[in-house]
Amino acid sequence: MPYYVRPMTREDVKQVAEIDREAFPTMLPPPNFERELRNQMNHYLVICDEEGFIEPLKVEYHPDKSPRLVSRLKRFFKPQIASNSELPVYAGQYINGYVGFWIMGDEAHITTIAVRESLRRRGIGELLLIAVFNRVMKLKVNTVTLEVRASNNGAQNLYEKYGFRKVGVRRGYYTDNREDAMTMSTDDITLDLFQSELRRLEQAHSEKWGATIYQFPR
Repeated sequence: MPYYVRPMTREDVKQVAEIDREAFPTMLPPPNFERELRNQMNHYLVICDEEGFIEPLKVEYHPDKSPRLVSRLKRFFKPQIASNSELPVYAGQYINGYVGFWIMGDEAHITTIAVRESLRRRGIGELLLIAVFNRVMKLKVNTVTLEVRASNNGAQNLYEKYGFRKVGVRRGYYTDNREDAMTMSTDDITLDLFQSELRRLEQAHSEKWGATIYQFPR
């Protein structure tokens, strides 16, 4: 299934906030995503698929209105798949997950990544990670870092698969239970060896899940 990654917009805030509360129910306070979007250091990407969408506009029927006009409005707001090399853009895309990262100099730091609970274990989180690498490479970033709970072995294994290694510990980092965080970092992602391995992993993911990712330009 094709997945489409694009920058998060203000129209996405409600859905992203729902995903955040579902994924991190004990973390307080919740992020103010509208404020985050105004910070030029912050970058947020959302992932959608070609089938999921929400109704962006409810057209009310009035007897004195032309049915033909209503029909045109419905066709306008219905998702349309672009042909050839065009990337499809949906009005009211249903967001499957999101990822946030900030960039300072030549370093990108992943701050959050989450997928809707009903859509987990389908490789979508891994696709978001791939999307981050694809995006930050275009922004001339050399390394990517993140923090992960010390007890979250599954996430640590995924990050290690993509070249992250443990470089430190942040004691009592998480505010909900004072759990330690493992600090992880990649080596230089501009090296041919890293990029070749990323392409191999992306291909393996596509073969396993039947998923292809397309990234919108910013």
